[in-house]
Amino acid sequence: MAASALRRTPVAAPAGVARLLDGVRDDNRPVLLDEHVRLYGPLEPAADLVATLESSGLRGRGGGAFPVGQKLAAVAAQRGRPVVVVNATEGEPASSKDRALLRLVPHLVLDGAAAAAAAIGAREIVVGLARGRSNERDALVAALKERRDRARWSVKAVTDGFVAGEETALLNALSGKEPKPTMKPPYPFERGLRGAPTLVQNVETLAHVALIARFGARWFRSVGTEAEPGTALVTLSGAVRRPGVYEIELGTRVSELIEQAGGATETLSAFLVGGYFGGWTRDAAHPLTVAGGLGAGVVVAFPADACGVRESARVTRYLANESAGQCGPCVHGLAALASGLEEIAAGKTSDRRLHLARWAQQVTARGACRHPDGAARFVNSTLTVFEEELALHLRTGRCRGRDRGVLPVGSRRG
Repeated sequence: MAASALRRTPVAAPAGVARLLDGVRDDNRPVLLDEHVRLYGPLEPAADLVATLESSGLRGRGGGAFPVGQKLAAVAAQRGRPVVVVNATEGEPASSKDRALLRLVPHLVLDGAAAAAAAIGAREIVVGLARGRSNERDALVAALKERRDRARWSVKAVTDGFVAGEETALLNALSGKEPKPTMKPPYPFERGLRGAPTLVQNVETLAHVALIARFGARWFRSVGTEAEPGTALVTLSGAVRRPGVYEIELGTRVSELIEQAGGATETLSAFLVGGYFGGWTRDAAHPLTVAGGLGAGVVVAFPADACGVRESARVTRYLANESAGQCGPCVHGLAALASGLEEIAAGKTSDRRLHLARWAQQVTARGACRHPDGAARFVNSTLTVFEEELALHLRTGRCRGRDRGVLPVGSRRG
């Protein structure tokens, strides 16, 4: 947005850390368009939005962490009429932040998509929403009926699943194909939906875009760190008093987030940061940053009497089952990793840890997408953080923890 337009904006920018969640009501009712405009002001044309986003330092909040301004610039530089795709799949079982935005402040997400579309010259915006998200779909459809945007909108249901959120898999699903990732290049910004240059952005990312378009890069950078400015949404679960979605400034420590949630309800032994493509840590002072593995914005406070080996084996099996089934590293490699962890969890006497570390290395960077890389990262962190528990399982058949089902998993393929 031009500086003159910013000066005309009659609404003050959110002053605290609560930016995306500033408009959330106590009754959890979706914010209507007139309420949204009173809170944030109108969304005006933003001729220099790409440059503003580059100055802001905003990175994608869906797990990829790619600089958003660069992504818009890459799409805008292509020939042909571009398309904007809102990635609203949120296949990570431990995450609910994107659903919260869609359900509670849908106009913030829609504003971000509309602003991005105007900046790159797109006339079509497609929202790819997981088929089971009926509440979010209802909120989106109702919000779209209130709007008079120039772009042509559509909300399309796609298959639920972890891999379905990978951008090429989502584009395939929106084209009526199997939701399977494809090799790159070409990248979506070169040839995406129906062969058009396509901007694919996650829900939270676009909500940030909506605010940066109004209040500018300097405002966005006023919280967070110099290297990683701004705020991020985190879904916090596990042994905490008030689990839920929290907005934090980047650089916040895990312990500070847990304190914000009312503290732990029992003794904690570890923290899962970044979700199932993230990793375990025992460090409560771990800073929540993109470089620190925040990923899709998930933190799980893991109780001390739960078995990290069994929980990790269950998640690894889930990730193996969620494979698109088209590449050897996923089909065979992830299945082997899951079986190896399951054998240790069941008290098998053979030491499989060295095999697991080698297998994790072998599947990394060898698939059509990053699914095997993320699963390998999770397994490697399990081998490191729960080393003592693994040794007890191998020596005695079990550790001191029990299987409590702290980490949620879905079941799409078995």
